[in-house]
Amino acid sequence: MSHFKYQLMSRETILVIEDEEDIQELIRYNLAKEGYRVHCVDEGEEGVEIARTAEADLIVLDLMLPGIDGLETCRRIKKNLPLHIFLSSS
Repeated sequence: MSHFKYQLMSRETILVIEDEEDIQELIRYNLAKEGYRVHCVDEGEEGVEIARTAEADLIVLDLMLPGIDGLETCRRIKKNLPLHIFLSSS
């Protein structure tokens, strides 16, 4: 199967936890363009709740978040869910 066909068939879900609206939109746009379902939130607490209820295949997580920071958000998510998390800092 060609890479192009795989991209069109890909429906993995990615949760983006990022408080900077411009960065969040850039990530969402590019992932959606590649065929991924993308859920975006801007706070760690909300990200933890969404991670528990949504079936995300990957989480893109900003380290510098308001409220609980990215590392604590990561700890809370990983405590209950075996997910891959990509940490980023702006």
